[in-house]
Amino acid sequence: MGIRVLIYFLSFIYDLSSASWDDKIIHTLDFIENYVLQVPMFLMTLMRYLTPTLDNMFMDSLRWVDATYADKHKSEDPTKLRPAYYPNLRQYPVKDGSTHSSSTAEALSMFLLRFAKRGAISLAVFAASYIPYVGRLVLPAASFYTFNRAVGLGPAALIFGTGILLPRRYLVIFLQTYFASRSLVRELLEPYFSRVHFTSDQKRRWFRSREGLLFGFGIGFYALLRVPLLGVLIYGIAEASTAYLVTKITDPPPPPERSAGFAAGELEWRNKHEFLKLSLGELDKLSEKPPPYAEADPNPPGGEAEARAAVHGGLWE
Repeated sequence: MGIRVLIYFLSFIYDLSSASWDDKIIHTLDFIENYVLQVPMFLMTLMRYLTPTLDNMFMDSLRWVDATYADKHKSEDPTKLRPAYYPNLRQYPVKDGSTHSSSTAEALSMFLLRFAKRGAISLAVFAASYIPYVGRLVLPAASFYTFNRAVGLGPAALIFGTGILLPRRYLVIFLQTYFASRSLVRELLEPYFSRVHFTSDQKRRWFRSREGLLFGFGIGFYALLRVPLLGVLIYGIAEASTAYLVTKITDPPPPPERSAGFAAGELEWRNKHEFLKLSLGELDKLSEKPPPYAEADPNPPGGEAEARAAVHGGLWE
C-alpha cells in the first residue's frame, strides 16, 4: 500500500504516462497480495473472529441437514437411522479449536500469528526464487518437499521436473492454491473443532484420515472464491456446505456429559470405503446408525501406517 501511495504522488512530479516501470511494480504487488500472501482469503477468514455469523451459519445449516434427513426417512425404522448432530453439538461449550480457549482475543492473536508465519515463509520462498543461478530451483524444490510428504516420491519427482519448465508465476499459483485449499478447509471446520476438542496430534491424524476428500472439497470452493465480487457469498455457501460434509465424515456427537473418548474414536474415518463408493445422488443412502464410538475400531490408529510399512518392507526382502 505504501509503495502504491508513493507512486501516486510521484505521478504529480514526473510524467509516468510513457513509463512502464510503475505498471510492472503495481502488477507485481497485486500478484504478491493475491497469490503469495493470499490477502483476500485472509480478510474473509478474519471475519470469523470478529462476528459469530459464520459459526451461526454452520449450526443453522447443521440443524437444517438434520431436519431434512429426518423428513426424508420418516417412513423408515427410526432405530436404524443415525442420531441428529445439532441437538448435542449445540450443547458443547465453544472454544477455539487450536488454543481451546474461550477468549476471542487469544484466538484472534493465534490466527494472526499463523497467517504472519505463513506469509513470511511464502515471501521468503518467493524472494529466494529470484536468487541468480539457484533461484530457478527454489520453487520446484519447495513443490517436491511439499508433495513428497503428501503423495509420495514418484509424483513429487514428476512435479519437480514439471516445475523446472513452468514460469515462476504459474508455479507460485500452483503451490499457493494447494496450501490455500488446505487452510480454507481447516477454517471452515473450525465451528466443529471449537466444540469437539482434539489435541494437536489427534487433529493431525483426523485430517490425515480424510485428506483426499477434504482437499477436493477445499480446492473446489477455493476456485469459486477467486471469482470477483462473489467471493464473500461463496465463502458463506462453503461454510453451510461444511455442515453437510461433517455429517458424512464424522459420527454424531454424544451429549457433552458422555463425550469422554469421543474425539479419540473419530481419528479414523470408519465408513470411508462405503462413502467413496456412492454416487452423488446416493450420498444419503449412508444412513445406517453408526457403531458406538467406544466400540473397538476395525481400523485402529496406526493400522494404515503398519500395513504400509509391511508392504514396503516386503519389497526389499
